[in-house]
Amino acid sequence: METKIKIQVVKYRWIWMFLSACFILASIGAMIYSSITSQNHLPLKVGIDYTGGTVLQYSIDKKVSNDELGTIRSNLEKSGVPSVSLQIINANNAEDSKTQDIISVRTKFIAEDDFETVDNISKVISAAYPNSELVSTNSIGPNLGKELFKNSLIALGLACIGIVIYLSFRFKFDFALSAIIALIHDVLFVVGVFAILGILFNVQIDALFITALLTVIGFSVHDTIVVFDRIRENLRYYAKKMSFGEIVDASVSQTLTRSINTSLTTLITLSALYFLGGITTKDFVLAMILGILIGTYSSIFFASILVYFYEDYKTRKNAA
Repeated sequence: METKIKIQVVKYRWIWMFLSACFILASIGAMIYSSITSQNHLPLKVGIDYTGGTVLQYSIDKKVSNDELGTIRSNLEKSGVPSVSLQIINANNAEDSKTQDIISVRTKFIAEDDFETVDNISKVISAAYPNSELVSTNSIGPNLGKELFKNSLIALGLACIGIVIYLSFRFKFDFALSAIIALIHDVLFVVGVFAILGILFNVQIDALFITALLTVIGFSVHDTIVVFDRIRENLRYYAKKMSFGEIVDASVSQTLTRSINTSLTTLITLSALYFLGGITTKDFVLAMILGILIGTYSSIFFASILVYFYEDYKTRKNAA
């Protein structure tokens, strides 16, 4: 078996730990800030899928500035439409399309027979942009939104519990614990980035974001298991010839090409979806891209180092 060491992750372990600490601290800080400042006091800004409400989207034939949104918000309040949240969505359309931007108007739940409120919103938008057109309307009741939020958390929790049970039987305690910590590391990073995007650009999560998180969890654990399997296999043959750190370096080197190739081919497809796909799936694809990037990083530079730290701790403890 080839054991040539091409990359030395153990030698620079404190650099990887410092980077991961920066990721985690920034993510936790963003979530705490969002929890304090957001209306719902949640670590992420949630869309109508979870809070309930109505979103109307209008296509605009020119670029919209933030100052113009302030004027529209004031006019909507004057026309009797309270609690309005406005967002500019950049449109990726064909060259012959006249749509330059999309204005997303989010307000409280509007009943199907409440045509007056919809007409008032449309009149305000048309007054500012005569060629505007209502292209999408989406409404979810508050009770359904709460139910969806609860079910999403249950699905996420069950997936994590299942993975913990599997890893506990599949590997020794130190490997299983390291994989679980790496999983938490990856989820915190993705959630933290979206918390920052919510603070800076009012990006809101929906049910697709939970789907992306579940996919990220599966990808992260899969990549980590491949590295751990190689470490465990090398331990059987080279435990007496090489130190544990050298075995970790050799195992990472043996799986490095596979991990990069797998991630790269997936990222190429996701990048095409992000830049050429529809607006409604952009945040979902972005969460997938972030998850694959951090999952690849953590399986190589984070999870393997955690195993090394645990083994080093046991060695020093036995020596003492």
